[in-house]
Amino acid sequence: MKTAEDCLSQIIDFVSSLGVERVAITESLNRVIAKDIYSSRHIPPRDNSAMDGYALKWEDIKKASREVPVTLRCVEEIPAGIVPDKSPGRGEVSRIMTGAPIPDGADAVVKIEDVDTEGDRVTFFEPVGEGANVRRRGEDVTEGETVIAKGTLIGPAHMGMLAATGNSLVPVYKRPVVAIISTGDELMDIDGDPSSGRIVNSNSYSLFGQVTEGGGIPLILGIAKDNRGDVFTLLSKAKEEAHVIISSGGVSVGDYDFVQSVFKNLGARVEFDTVAQRPGKPFTFATLGSVPFFGLPGNPVSAMMSFEQYVRPALRKITGHRALYRKTVKAVLEEKLAKRSGFTYFLRGILSCRNGRMTVRTTGDQGSGILKSMVLANGIIVLPRAMTNAERGDEVAVQLIDNSLLAAAEPQYLDF
Repeated sequence: MKTAEDCLSQIIDFVSSLGVERVAITESLNRVIAKDIYSSRHIPPRDNSAMDGYALKWEDIKKASREVPVTLRCVEEIPAGIVPDKSPGRGEVSRIMTGAPIPDGADAVVKIEDVDTEGDRVTFFEPVGEGANVRRRGEDVTEGETVIAKGTLIGPAHMGMLAATGNSLVPVYKRPVVAIISTGDELMDIDGDPSSGRIVNSNSYSLFGQVTEGGGIPLILGIAKDNRGDVFTLLSKAKEEAHVIISSGGVSVGDYDFVQSVFKNLGARVEFDTVAQRPGKPFTFATLGSVPFFGLPGNPVSAMMSFEQYVRPALRKITGHRALYRKTVKAVLEEKLAKRSGFTYFLRGILSCRNGRMTVRTTGDQGSGILKSMVLANGIIVLPRAMTNAERGDEVAVQLIDNSLLAAAEPQYLDF
């Protein structure tokens, strides 16, 4: 039986980018940029004023004081966006607005609230240094500078920089369409009759959220009944319409578990079908040409946890992310945990931080059907396969579902 580490390595080695597309800047948020972005211009394009005031030669008022003020003549008003017509000479100033270009010959700006005016006469009561309140050409960005590196996840500030540098179309890694199939006669959709004794197909919606969060485009194909025909129909549709295929249920060794055999009939190669882990031991990874297939267990927690450990990193690699895995911290256990040797355990945990020190406890019942354990968790406790039992007070690795806890952690508790 393959270890969790070997399975993850094999999956990551198999998947690759789907290529690059250009999207409108308004559609680029949370996409990964596919090439370095260089600025074709200086930002700002020329010296401009940092505030409303008066542009002048700083030497004209270097001796100004309350006792001996200096009065100069205003020769022009420069609104933002207007190129100055005049260059103030000695003894002259230009009235200037925030963001307006600095006129030739001026080398400082005095704030409007620091002067007195009467007609075209402007009186100054204190000196300023050269360059005061002036935003220099290229102060933010210089022409040819790399402003966003390849592999960067685009956030709001990056969108602003893309706009400032004239990039209305943004090169990003393509997002994969991910087909989601659930299997089982016992399943019904959300609006099904609860008196029927069947259970709601929650997996499709949990996986929909996980695929979206992981960077993919989810495509729910519905529920396949426990017969070869239904399974074949939906897997065939997935093969035609998706870049990645996920099923939940039907991958164990029961009489009605048809997913693996049907996928083989479609020409797939099964790479492995069990993993030395809990939950999620029955987990199939198969390949159909370049299409990866993930056969997840049917129990809600097992399906979500298998997605977390294997599918999410794969989607992040496909979509160009540099960081494929969850941030991991060290935390001190608040309870004793029993464990079987030879299996990696992924337990749902509640992390807390006290005085910069991380502690963790489980969410309670860790059964693979207890979906509430995922709802309550802000981290995943990882117990390695060589471990037998973990004692209260032991230090363990915890994958962060909620990154806000990083701000509270001491440095030595990061990057386990």
